[in-house]
Amino acid sequence: MAFAVRPGQTLLFTGDSITDAGRLTGSAPLGSGYVRLIADLINARYPRHQLNVINTGIGGNHIRDLAGRWFDDVIRHEPDWVSIMIGINDLHRWVGGHPDHVRPQTYARLYDQILDQLKERTHARVVLIEPFYMSTDPRKDSARTEILRTLPQYLRTVHAMARKHRARLLPMHRIFKAQLRHNLPSRFGSDPVHPGPSGNAVIAHAWLQSMGW
Repeated sequence: MAFAVRPGQTLLFTGDSITDAGRLTGSAPLGSGYVRLIADLINARYPRHQLNVINTGIGGNHIRDLAGRWFDDVIRHEPDWVSIMIGINDLHRWVGGHPDHVRPQTYARLYDQILDQLKERTHARVVLIEPFYMSTDPRKDSARTEILRTLPQYLRTVHAMARKHRARLLPMHRIFKAQLRHNLPSRFGSDPVHPGPSGNAVIAHAWLQSMGW
């Protein structure tokens, strides 16, 4: 499979803190996470591509936040590719009973809405990355177990959006589950949500593979 990203294209990554990865603080403009790894590895293999890579992830965001800034942070850049990872904060707020919670139904409606807007106003192709949770906690009464029990509702939305909008789907939760059969969760991050260097390498590798890198 040939590499899907063509020379001179604009790649835009957006989402929450996993995508942000410090891009608004000490690691501007791409952050220190998977977006930086993807940009560097593409450049290492295809130095003539001269891509425009943009990161508009913001820590703490859920789908409502992303929908509210969708034009300014995504559409106005006229990207060729948009890669989205959003949902873990939506899930945490819903399971935790937070006043600012995002029900699975709301998550699905707003996800569909922003993808419709993207299709109407740009020619961008889309990559959807599943939210993931890096935990194997076996206890039946733990908060982590409740998150893992509820996560599939959000994953089904991402899969449905990929089918409806003909997007590439990155099954990141399944990919991490496969990794956790052989490695402790601590190898990939200090908590189940935020990947460290090894976790970001797993995401970057999976993303690049999905694009025929």
